[in-house]
Amino acid sequence: MKQSEVIEIFEKSGALLHGHFILSSGLHSSVYLQCAIALQSPSVAAKFGSAIADQFRSHGIETVASPAIGGLIIGYEVARRLNVRFIWTERENGVMTLRRGFRVSEGERILVVEDVITTGGSTRETIDRLTKAGAIVVAAASIIDRSDGRADVGRPRVSLATVSVPSVPPSDCEPCQRGEIATKPGSRIVTA
Repeated sequence: MKQSEVIEIFEKSGALLHGHFILSSGLHSSVYLQCAIALQSPSVAAKFGSAIADQFRSHGIETVASPAIGGLIIGYEVARRLNVRFIWTERENGVMTLRRGFRVSEGERILVVEDVITTGGSTRETIDRLTKAGAIVVAAASIIDRSDGRADVGRPRVSLATVSVPSVPPSDCEPCQRGEIATKPGSRIVTA
């Protein structure tokens, strides 16, 4: 799947938003990629999931894991395409954890899948949690990399589309300095 196809799907579905946004990292941006809008179409989710899975068919992946909530749909689709188990991590008291009875085995080969990576924070936390539980995290993947390739998650990483969209701390945000209100379309915000 070509990067231009991914961006076109986001544009046509209304998932590529322009305005003044607060990202889940707490940074501010004039562009927001709302994967939930794009992934509300099962055919789009299947297409993205297949494109990611195709890159990992020879890696011996036993399980796909995603950070909740953004990575759930795409993670499930990748696992379905690889015909492997799917689990997720979620925050409990601010700490990424395995809940709901999910367990990993010593040496279990896992692919971590996220919808959008900006700083890589949620992906890194998921990798750390799985590694501490004894798994081998082989790689990470996402639909969108909005870090322009700069986010380091400590593992090899692929994305279907890489974009360069500036994101800044609120203190450096020009719309904030003009008094414009920022919206938070995402599911989580990090507090410092």
